[in-house]
Parts: sequence; structure tokens; C-alpha cells
Amino acid sequence: MKVMKDSLKYIGLVFSFRENEEDDGKLSGTGVVAKIVQASKQANAPLQVVVQVMERFEIVKLQKKQPVMQARVRYWYDQDPGSEEELKAYSVSIINAIKELVQLNPLFKEELGLLMGRVNLKEPGTLADFSASMTTASGKELQKILETRRIKQRIEKALILLKHELEVSKLQSRISQKIEERMSQQQREFFLREQLKEIKKELGLTKEGKETEVEKFLSRIRKLKLTEEAQERIDEEIEKLKLIEPASPEYNVSRAYLDWLTILPWGVYSKDFFDLKRARRILDRDHFGLKDVKDRILELISVGIINNDLAGTILLLVGPPGTGKTSVGQSIAKALGRKFYRFSLGGMRDEAEIKGHRRTYIGALPGKFINAIKTCKTSNPLIMLDEIDKIGASFHGDPASALLEVLDPEQNKDFLDHYLDIRFDLSKVLFICTANTLETIPAPLLDRMEQIRLSGYILEEKLEIARRHLLPKQLQIHGLKRSQFSLPKTVLQDMINGYARESGVRSLENNIKKLLRKAARKIVEDGLEKVTISRSELSDYLGQPIFAEETRFKKPKIGVITGLAYTALGGAILHIEASAVEAKNPGLKQTGQLGDVMVESSEIAYTFIRARLNPQKKTNKFFDRNFIHLHVPAGATPKDGPSAGITLACALYSLAKQKPIIPNIAMTGELSLTGLVMPIGGVKEKTIAARRAGITQLLFPDENRKDYEELDESITEGITPYFVKTFDEVLKIGFPHS
Repeated sequence: MKVMKDSLKYIGLVFSFRENEEDDGKLSGTGVVAKIVQASKQANAPLQVVVQVMERFEIVKLQKKQPVMQARVRYWYDQDPGSEEELKAYSVSIINAIKELVQLNPLFKEELGLLMGRVNLKEPGTLADFSASMTTASGKELQKILETRRIKQRIEKALILLKHELEVSKLQSRISQKIEERMSQQQREFFLREQLKEIKKELGLTKEGKETEVEKFLSRIRKLKLTEEAQERIDEEIEKLKLIEPASPEYNVSRAYLDWLTILPWGVYSKDFFDLKRARRILDRDHFGLKDVKDRILELISVGIINNDLAGTILLLVGPPGTGKTSVGQSIAKALGRKFYRFSLGGMRDEAEIKGHRRTYIGALPGKFINAIKTCKTSNPLIMLDEIDKIGASFHGDPASALLEVLDPEQNKDFLDHYLDIRFDLSKVLFICTANTLETIPAPLLDRMEQIRLSGYILEEKLEIARRHLLPKQLQIHGLKRSQFSLPKTVLQDMINGYARESGVRSLENNIKKLLRKAARKIVEDGLEKVTISRSELSDYLGQPIFAEETRFKKPKIGVITGLAYTALGGAILHIEASAVEAKNPGLKQTGQLGDVMVESSEIAYTFIRARLNPQKKTNKFFDRNFIHLHVPAGATPKDGPSAGITLACALYSLAKQKPIIPNIAMTGELSLTGLVMPIGGVKEKTIAARRAGITQLLFPDENRKDYEELDESITEGITPYFVKTFDEVLKIGFPHS
């Protein structure tokens, strides 16, 4: 800066081809001489210099770089101006292009006015330099024009740059015009809409948003049969809504509350179909068997026919998985002509899911039952509470306790949801609950429900269910026709025995799906018209059988007795094994994941058999010399209950006497310390399990005779039952030669 002020009046300006700011770069060979007009330097700002360009020069040799770069130069001037007519034509083209450019972009007008007074545009060379400087061309392109000595070539290059700039400006102009048109159209539409809104308001054709909401709520309540309490609350809330500004958060809370209150079907009931024949037809069409359930529904409809009204009923369907509990609810709704709503209670831990959240909380909503009423649009739907035995509890509350009010016919007519805070009548709702077991259901809740047991299916029932329901349903799902797939009855029977021996039919349906998928692939890949599954091919489709033929009870062994159990999965076969080891310290050990009750049963059996055998023969020292081990396979499955008492005692008796029990017999019954055989539960399920396993002789307590006699012949067919009162009778049947 100091050098420029003190000694330099003229400087050389040369274009540098550098890649970054730190690089000195390569200097171009041609530059211009410029006179310094003004130079200024402000703090934290680069040096600013105003110059006046004088002449072009060509660098001959660089002589010095520090402190200021110096070079020996040679001045040069324009060459070969060409014909005057050509230059005039070029000049006119450039001037016309500049005029057009100025019209498109006002910025060029300012630049043109700034330079007009300083340069002589009549000279073609100057005109070329001036027009090139107006463009947004790169430094390299402008340097090429600076280096061009022939005027004609320089003016041609300048005209090309100018034309390119003109095309860019035209494109920018078109884009700007489109944007302006779009914005002006939007502004116009907005303006017209606002005008239309004001006109409608003046004519009384429209109302404010708040007035519209209020009118909507008033229109709804005119169609409802509101209770006095609900009417008062809605009127209060509407008056409150009128006073609240729409921008207030309280406005949305009040509006949502009114929306729920006015959308519920107060006093709206669907008409029940009191037609026994129609109901029986629907139930028989959708489900095979389930006589107890069907009889109870037909009884319910019969009462409705007499009273011309169907009061709210609470049923509990208890049975193993896959026995059709959930689908029964849908069939009952169809038979009665009621709306159906289902939700699962499995894992539910929050009381608010049942009774709703209080409106003080953000995002508060009513509970499941009010939501069901809203969804069904009627006050008497059929609501199914699935998996009620799997309901939980947490610090949020106990949902099971909240259900007490809902499932009590004396209380649910005044059901109070926390969100609504108004009593709603649920007494006309038909509640159907489902469960796999009763053990986890609280006693007060269980007391409010009428229990209907769904037992597992026997082989014949599974065959009919597969033929009537499962196979047609899955054929349709897999896109196959009956003519394309054949599953003979014998093959289906083998599939049930080997792959689907559970109480329900869920595994059976899954195996049918597997067969149909493989059959569909054969039809597509091999071009077969029909796939028929044979008995020999079944393992190729489904793999090796999961269940092998049971032989342990057909060839009895000493110390091994077959018992019957009843679990959440239905009836089951239970093998009890007893073994003895000589020891100085006699005793009893139990294994097999036994519960406390079953451990006590084994101790009772041990004491009873030991006391019974010793008086018979004073020389019988079996229990005095041996340590007894009782085991109940499978060891990984928990087991509990008193019904294995006589089975445990028979295993110990067989071991002590070294005699096996008669073949093909299973037993169940609780044993007292005095030798009485006491009643047990699950007679139907245990009978089905024995039938499924091929057992032909069953031993029950005498007090369960009536339960057995109530069973259908299809379940008891081929089975010889024995009913006993004491353990002596058990021994006479099981060990006749003892």
C-alpha cells in the first residue's frame, strides 16, 4: 500500500491461473497497463484499488518478484481492423444484443450507464472489450478476448459471449415469469376465497368454525335418547365451548370431550333375532360339536323369545387352545344378529385400559368398553374378552378389579368411565370371555361368570372338522379347487395321530396348510392336474411323525402306571414310574417338576402303601430296606394336583409286590390317608385324552360316575369304565391276581 502511494502511478494487471489462494500460479502472457485512481485499505478487509485501464502489453521477461513484481513488457495495438462494412455489421449486432439484454435484466442497464460516459463505443475494439465485460463469462474466456489482436476475431468472440448471456437471461426471465404467474394466481385465489367467505357470512350462508362445531353437536343429540345426566353434562360443555377461544388449548379438549359424548349411541339398540332354527343353523354351520355351548345359546334365545328381550349375559368359555372359543363368539353374534367386538386382555396391566383416563391428562381417551360401544354404534353389542386368564397387574392398577364392575349385572347398568365421567348402561351388552384355565382368574371375577367348558376333540371330531371346515377354507386361501387336491380319510387319520394329537385343531390346520403349499408347488412345477396324498407319501410332505404309537400302557412294567391329567392344554396321559434302591436309610424322593400338592399326594401314597403292606406279612421288609424314587415324565413340564393319588399308590404297590398292572388301563383319583378314593375334575378331557391314546379301560372315583354318564357316546365308545370308592377296589381291578 505504501509503495503504491509513494512511487507507483501505473501498474500492470495480469490474469493468474492459480488453483488456490496459496498458489502463486502461472501468469498469462498478456495484460493491461492501468492508472491508479484510488486505493483504500480498511481494518480486516482486503485492499481495494480503483484503476483506469490504458493499454495492452505483452510480458517479455520477469525481472523481480520482491517487494513488488516487475517485468519488462512490450506494448501492442489492435491489428487488421478488416473491412469497415463487416465491423459496422458486427457492431450493430452487438448493440442490438446489449439492448435486448438490458430489457431482460435491469442490472445490465446500470452497468451500461456507468461505462457509457467513460469509453468510446464507436471504436469496434473498445465495443468488443466493453460488451465482453458485461457478460458473466469466466476469467479464462475473457482473457482469450484480451489476448486477441485482430479486431474482427475479438468482436466475433465477444458477440458469442453476448449471445450466450442473452440466452441465459431469456431462460431466467421465463422462469421468473412462471413463478410470478403462479404466485399471482395463488394470491388471486386466496383473495377471491376471502371475498367469498365474507359474502357468505354477510348473507348468513356460513358460520364461524366454533358455531359450526356447536351446530354439529346439537344436531347429533337431537337423534339420541340421552339420559338426564348426559343431557345436563352436554349442555354445560356446549356453553363452556362457546366461551372458549378456538386458539386456546382448552378448546380442543372440550371439543374432543363433546365429540365422544355425542357420538355414543345413547338409547340405540340393535334388534335381536329370536329365531331358534336360524341360530341352530348358524351354529351348526360354523362349528362341529360343542353341544354344551350351542345348548346354552339356544336356551338364551328361548328366554329372549318369552321375555321379548335379551338381558345382558356373561359367559366364560374355558378350554384348551385351538378348540374354537374365539370363533364361537362370532357365531353367537351372527345367530343373535348383534354387532361383534373383540379385544384381548392378555398382558393388559393398566386399569385405564378398562375404565379410561381422566380428562386432566394430555391425550386422555375412554376405555375399551366405551370404545367398543362407539365402534359398534349400538348399546347392546356382543363384546368378547379374549384371554381373561392372562390379565396382569402393575403399579398402574389391577385391570381384573376394574372388570368386576363391568361384569356384574347389578352394577354395569351404571358403568362409570373415567374419561366420560357419566354413567353409561352396559346391562344390555352380551359379554363372552375366553380362558385356557380357571386357576389364574381371581375368584370374585370368576363368580360373576357362567362357565362353559370346551373340551378337546377326539379323532372322529377332528376328521369332521377337517373335512367340513379346515380343508375347504385352506383350499380357497391357497387358490386350489377340490378337483386339484385329494386327501383320503385314512391319510387324514394318520396325519391327526402322527402330527396333530393336541386337544384343539390348530396344529391340524397348520399341517393342512403345509400339504397344500407343497401340492401347489407340484402343480406349478410338474404340471400335474391333481395331487393325491397317499399314506406312504405323508412323511415326505410333513417329515417324520411327531407322535409315535404309545406302547408303554399296552405292555405294562413293574412300577409303571398310566395316569390321567387335566391341564390348560386339555387332557393328557401321565406315566408314573417307581424304582427302589437298597439302602440303610429308607425314604422317598420325587422328581419330574412336581408341585406342592402332588408331592403331598406322593407322600400320602407312600405312607398308605407302607402301612397297608406291613401288617399283611410281618416279614415284608420292602420299604424298610429300600429307598424309593418316584418320577413323572416329562421332567421339564411342571405338574401339580391331587388327582394322581391312586396312580402313585398303584406304582408303589406294583413295585413292592413286583407285579405289573393289567394292560391298557389308565386311572385318576385322589387318595385319602384312610384309603378312600375322592372325586376329581376334568372327566371329559381325561376321557378324550385316553381315547386319543387308544386306552380302552379307565378307572374313576365313584363320585364322578354322573360326570362320565353325561358324556356323549362318541366320546365313551369303546371304553370300559370302572368306578371305585376305596383303594381295595382299585387293587381288585388293576391287580386281580395279587
